[in-house]
Amino acid sequence: MAQVDTTLLKPELVFFDFEAEDYRDFFKKLGEKLAPQGYLNDSWYDAIVKRESSYPTGLEFDKISVAIPHVEPENIAKPYIAIVRTKAPIPFAAMADMVDHPVQTQLIVNLGLVAHDEDQVAVLQAMMGMFMDEAAVADILSQTTGEGMVEAFKRYIG
Repeated sequence: MAQVDTTLLKPELVFFDFEAEDYRDFFKKLGEKLAPQGYLNDSWYDAIVKRESSYPTGLEFDKISVAIPHVEPENIAKPYIAIVRTKAPIPFAAMADMVDHPVQTQLIVNLGLVAHDEDQVAVLQAMMGMFMDEAAVADILSQTTGEGMVEAFKRYIG
């Protein structure tokens, strides 16, 4: 299995108290933060909205609800992992119809991976384990700085 590239976790890619009405609004606002930093191609917004509408990424765990949206590598200018903690829950449709209601996400991890298949599987597996671990979730939710959030993620997926 591929290793998770923790160098993609950077404090400037961590956002707190993020506000959005829905996933389309979320992607618009996130794109406005990532594009100036050179992470996205012009096709990113349309591609990620289309992918999310076809393959929803909302997941409910015991202690946290998350979304892990991603997009095909041709829409990424350089690889990244953005971590977003919401101010109020942002609704995302549930992955694989796991629940019959919108997932009210508290944390959104946007994967911008270029070596798509291998890297994506490794990162998703690591995150699933992390989000099922009550202590890990408490640690992540207690973070108040970008540096702290990056270190917390590295502890559990690195």
